[in-house]
Amino acid sequence: MTDHYAVFGNPVAHSKSPRIHALFAVQTGEDISYEKIFVPIAGFAAAVSKFVAEGGRGANVTVPFKEDAFNIAGHLSPCAQAAGAVNTLTFGNGEIAGDNTDGAGLVRDLVTNLGVPIKGQRVLLLGAGGAARGAVLPLLLEQPAELVIANRTAEKARRLADAFASLPACAVSIKHTGCGFGELAGRDYDLVINATSAGLNNASLDLPAGIFAAGSFAYEMVYGRESPFMTEARRAGASVADGLGMLVEQAAEAFAIWRGIRPETQPVLAQLRSEL
Repeated sequence: MTDHYAVFGNPVAHSKSPRIHALFAVQTGEDISYEKIFVPIAGFAAAVSKFVAEGGRGANVTVPFKEDAFNIAGHLSPCAQAAGAVNTLTFGNGEIAGDNTDGAGLVRDLVTNLGVPIKGQRVLLLGAGGAARGAVLPLLLEQPAELVIANRTAEKARRLADAFASLPACAVSIKHTGCGFGELAGRDYDLVINATSAGLNNASLDLPAGIFAAGSFAYEMVYGRESPFMTEARRAGASVADGLGMLVEQAAEAFAIWRGIRPETQPVLAQLRSEL
């Protein structure tokens, strides 16, 4: 029998997840269907219950429901616990399991697909919302020289950094701090990751000049467009990539959780890139 999966979001019409998982299914021979489900803002738990009652086996969760997914999961992976957010749900035996594959997808895209090292590098993570929360633990486990979380609201960045004070020793030994954008003046970084929503709105970030070190890399989590962040990074001499690879890699992680097999991502990433 065909196993049913979905992505829950609001909005969700733009989602490429059904296309990605359809390509994964063809590649691996797995018999699945995958749909988009638009969910009213206050209707997430009810939508999940309905999907499970109809035989749904798992779901991806996008904005603005990742914290809602965290709250309904009875079992949480270490990444989900650290992030306080869930983007992958698995249904079975009357239980709901929650995971967060966003950070793993980011790291794999950077290190494997793009050849960008994280270990020993000075990393700046812009933003302190759900996208940033999912990235912190996987980034720390790669052992950068330091990880600075910067946000327009400095206190929110500091709270996020402080939330990771109880991580395993291999992670907490890495210097990680939170600050406001203005406090970045006079500092530069080897890897700068934009996890804010500014790219979605084509908005600029009020960042001090000079944050991109010589030979630095700038990563925009938004995909399929040239964001102001990417433009500014190019002007500063940084190499630049968008987040399409992260999207495909986090989907592959979710597919592996559900099906026990990790699909090859390069052909799917190339196909999606050609369709943009």
